[in-house]
Amino acid sequence: MVAGGNAPLAFFRKTLTIGSRMTRSVGAAGLERIELQRLTERIGRLFAVLQEAAEAQLPAVAGAWSPPVDLCETAKAIYVRIELPGVRAASVKIGLNSSKLRICGEKKKRQTRQRIVSHLCSERTYGNFVRVVPLRWTISVKDATAELANGLLVIRLPKIQERRGSEFKVPITEVESGE
Repeated sequence: MVAGGNAPLAFFRKTLTIGSRMTRSVGAAGLERIELQRLTERIGRLFAVLQEAAEAQLPAVAGAWSPPVDLCETAKAIYVRIELPGVRAASVKIGLNSSKLRICGEKKKRQTRQRIVSHLCSERTYGNFVRVVPLRWTISVKDATAELANGLLVIRLPKIQERRGSEFKVPITEVESGE
């Protein structure tokens, strides 16, 4: 080490490369900043994944229950099957966008015709429910359908063919110049 020289700084000086291209030379502080930025991005992605998983697993409202869901894929569509025994279609709402499917509603307790003094056992669940299903496919939101029959809600989400990497022909219109 040379006193007063830049030897320690030169020791930490590195060259950043992206792929096989050299981009620029940065010092130790620059490397720390880049590593901190990468770590921040990774933590942000991890947080988003955890938040999505928590939304899909837990009821959003206290006292809500969560109906069981089956998610199936065919070559042309994604099928979501949800068990909703005793629930009418009018009390179910389905929200859909390109990244998630949200099903919510209410299962109302049926009024008994006979006067019951006390329940010996009650395992059925009543009240509000919410399920959020993250979608990892490219789907046609406008062509989605839903059908409720015998306590089973079946939602069909047609897939859209991936367009990345495909070549599209662009028509060329010839315009005559007025010269």
